Amino acid sequence: MPTGVAMRDVRDQLFDAAERVLLRDGPSALTSRAVTMEAGCAKGVLHRHFTDFDAFLAELVLDRIARLDAESAALRDSAGTGTVAGNLTGALADLFGSVAVAIVSLITSRDALRTRLRETIPTGVPLLTEATAMIASYLTAERAHGRIRPDADIDTLAPTLIGAAHLLFADRTGPPPRPETVHKTVSTAIAAALHQPPH
Repeated sequence: MPTGVAMRDVRDQLFDAAERVLLRDGPSALTSRAVTMEAGCAKGVLHRHFTDFDAFLAELVLDRIARLDAESAALRDSAGTGTVAGNLTGALADLFGSVAVAIVSLITSRDALRTRLRETIPTGVPLLTEATAMIASYLTAERAHGRIRPDADIDTLAPTLIGAAHLLFADRTGPPPRPETVHKTVSTAIAAALHQPPH
């Protein structure tokens, strides 16, 4: 088996294990020992592939950010179909219903990780910044379809939607918000930007 393929498998195995620990036990429980135990491999495996644990965590975050590309393309392709509020509700629920909230908690709780990520992402909160760009891209596509007003302030609306959704999903220990709650929040946020009022 080529080394690159094996490396990808090991990285994915370790990343998936890290996500499980993060979701189950929170950012404070995420250690190299916890990750390798969860992955069922020797502790040395992680350090063979990454210079240190913060390098591993930075790669985990960057890998999860890269996965947003496919979600962003799918959301953009949905422009002009369904309803704007429905499309945004689904996208935000998918984003924050995943590991994203836990990843953001991890970033904000580890100074060394934030410092490492600044080398690649100089401004904003990693993952939330890219998610905001995803929403802005979709809203721009909807404006081209005539469903968002030409004068709508997309640069303000996109981070408003991300911030509101993040707050709804922020409590990782409680039940997730109901879909209708997310939809109501989205509908309220975008009401003034819609070309026609929601029916």
